[in-house]
Amino acid sequence: MAVMCESPAGWLLDELILINKWYQFGGGLRAAPSSVSQEEGHSNKRTVYKLNDELFMLIKPYISSHTSTQPVTPDNAAAASSCRLENSPHLPIKAGKKKRKRLNALNQGELDALAYHQQICDLILKGSLELIQEGLKKGLLHTFSQEEEGNCPTSSGVCVFRNGLAELCNMNKDLHFLGSQEYPVNIIGSEQPVSQDIDYLSCITENISEWPQLLHLLGEKYIIPPKTSFLLSDISCMQSLLHYKKYGIIVLDPPWENKSVKRSKRYNHLSPLEIKQLPIPALAAQNCLVVTWVTNRQKHLRFVKEDLYPHWSVRTLAEWHWVKITQSGEYVFPIESAHKKPYEILVLGRLMDANVSPAREPDPDLIPIPRHKIMVSVPCNLHSHKPPLSEVLKPYVKPDVECLELFARNLQPGWTSWGNEVLKFQHVDYFIPSETEN
Repeated sequence: MAVMCESPAGWLLDELILINKWYQFGGGLRAAPSSVSQEEGHSNKRTVYKLNDELFMLIKPYISSHTSTQPVTPDNAAAASSCRLENSPHLPIKAGKKKRKRLNALNQGELDALAYHQQICDLILKGSLELIQEGLKKGLLHTFSQEEEGNCPTSSGVCVFRNGLAELCNMNKDLHFLGSQEYPVNIIGSEQPVSQDIDYLSCITENISEWPQLLHLLGEKYIIPPKTSFLLSDISCMQSLLHYKKYGIIVLDPPWENKSVKRSKRYNHLSPLEIKQLPIPALAAQNCLVVTWVTNRQKHLRFVKEDLYPHWSVRTLAEWHWVKITQSGEYVFPIESAHKKPYEILVLGRLMDANVSPAREPDPDLIPIPRHKIMVSVPCNLHSHKPPLSEVLKPYVKPDVECLELFARNLQPGWTSWGNEVLKFQHVDYFIPSETEN
């Protein structure tokens, strides 16, 4: 995400600005001619796409705090920072006739989550306070009057495209067979026209150009950023990825198993054993930085730090937090809520040489990773959309490092992305076209 403000605690970021830069770089898409010069006989206009900004038009919190509905300020932050067990963060958010939930009624998972929250609550509050105040001062964030709120567009009118990519990948794994040594790469963005017969399933596809490209798949259109590669496949069809490159950064957003996911059936989930089977060591270059998105369930956090990373020979180095706010600087959920938190966790680690003792200090040439940082931003309204991490990870890796995102649902320049819905948020319905002069 584009860094708008920075402090020792972290960054205030704007994802929309960064994404739109991706598609304007090189001047946009070279589309079908809309205006033809009679003298020169060629198009003098092109189509430029930008992401629909209504996807980030978050004016009000998802759930308002029962203690304050104002943006974070020094006064109300000081009051909120007293969120300890005795101050009842375990009480239900909604006031009503229901009895308050007593502490001894919480299950072990809820107790573990409360204990973790107490450890990081002050870091979240103090770190985000400075960044939000700076954002308000610079006009990057601002409070809204009731009249302004009523006139602001919302994401409710944005079409949420229902794709069948995951189902297609699921069917393809039983039908698609490659020769033992055949791992072709589809190239788009060259001078040669793109064949309509290209197999985009289970084969790496590269946009080698400086221009975004329009890709046609199953009657739908997807926008591919410049200098981007992706693999659309099921987890059982990763062979071409394994023979493609080695990566210095690997970011994962696993589909964690939990009760709500099972009930909603919104997307497939993986068990801890299935996640452990991901071939991270085979994909990683030496000293690869591994970053895993983790839900606020302590069970998952412990699994990553105590089981998953050791299994991959990854040493845990840091826990960062993504703090989600509205356009006016309010947390999207009350910080004192027991169930929904306004932050998500990232666990950062480095792949260690299997022949080196875990007690040995890391390579002194490696750039140290801060143990705690926060990223403050307005989240996209699309479900399960994670912000890109390229800008915040850049200071901690060597230049020109190869980057990979697993379980991705969108693409970013300079990265390889993999997943069974890797093109989901690249659909043209999420973008707004405009014409400009060449």
